[in-house]
Amino acid sequence: PYVIVCNHQASLDLMGMVEVIPDRCVPIAKKELMYMGPVGWACWLSGIIFINRQKREDAIHVISQTARIMRRENVR
Repeated sequence: PYVIVCNHQASLDLMGMVEVIPDRCVPIAKKELMYMGPVGWACWLSGIIFINRQKREDAIHVISQTARIMRRENVR
């Protein structure tokens, strides 16, 4: 398993990054994207994992849980 970290300039950059990253990769995005109308729906339907950056503990929990699943199932 591996993690790709991308620093993008705008929320819509994530849509372009989804086309470039390898298959079976799942992006992690800020939860605010989920509420951006059609962009949010597209992100949610494509399986993006959303984290709440306003609540540090919740974000850490989601990322830790994702890492455990990646290690357990040996997925990328």
